[in-house]
Amino acid sequence: MTVEQFSVAGKTAIVTGASSGIGKTIAERFADDGANVVVCSRELENVEPVAEGIEESDGEGRAVAVECDVTDRDAVDALVDATVSEFGGVDVLVNNAGASFMAPFEDISENGWKTIVDINLHGTYHCTQVAGERMRENGGVVINLASVAGQKGSPHMSHYGAAKAGIINLTSTLAYELADDDVRVNCIAPGFVATPGVESQMGVSADEIDRESVKRRIGTTEEIADLAQFLASPASSYLVGETVTAAGVPPILETPDV
Repeated sequence: MTVEQFSVAGKTAIVTGASSGIGKTIAERFADDGANVVVCSRELENVEPVAEGIEESDGEGRAVAVECDVTDRDAVDALVDATVSEFGGVDVLVNNAGASFMAPFEDISENGWKTIVDINLHGTYHCTQVAGERMRENGGVVINLASVAGQKGSPHMSHYGAAKAGIINLTSTLAYELADDDVRVNCIAPGFVATPGVESQMGVSADEIDRESVKRRIGTTEEIADLAQFLASPASSYLVGETVTAAGVPPILETPDV
């Protein structure tokens, strides 16, 4: 029995929002398995250490850091051009760049609403459209990062949930549009994950999480990277247009009063 179908070795991947958390771990996982990765963030100084760490590791993949604001089309064009120039093409795009803040709907300003939708949804549009043009030549994989907030809604996160819901719908739509060009599009909808941001808000460290425990409501970035590698690999070749929820034990639904 072989497990080679789970490998991403030899592929070239762009991972947005890769300075920390889920994006950083996905980039490190891909490179460790032999993929070349281009990691990007709005501030180059935040993502350069990620590329340097990958280059200094024992993994076979190489890494390049690029400064890119995914809401800026020119910056996204430059990101993809740099990837093609360095590695010859684009095989995998991981749309991980995102942002959010918590506030009641009535307190969210128009600027705040537009900012969150722009980064999460519009950024995914820019990156997928630009990288997708390269992928149409030889096929590829797009992995979008959504959220359970985009599936069921979440109080005080209406802007974020709306943007992530758009990403889920975009995933299923593009799955049809890009399939003729051998480009697979899928999506991951994480629940609570122990990223630095979540740790600062909730006080839960990844070191405190028992990955062997089934009954839990918070995961690790490594578990999301496991799923991303599967979706990027040939092992998921028959999975197209799907949103995979990774959120631990589902909450118990209370019986409504009659």
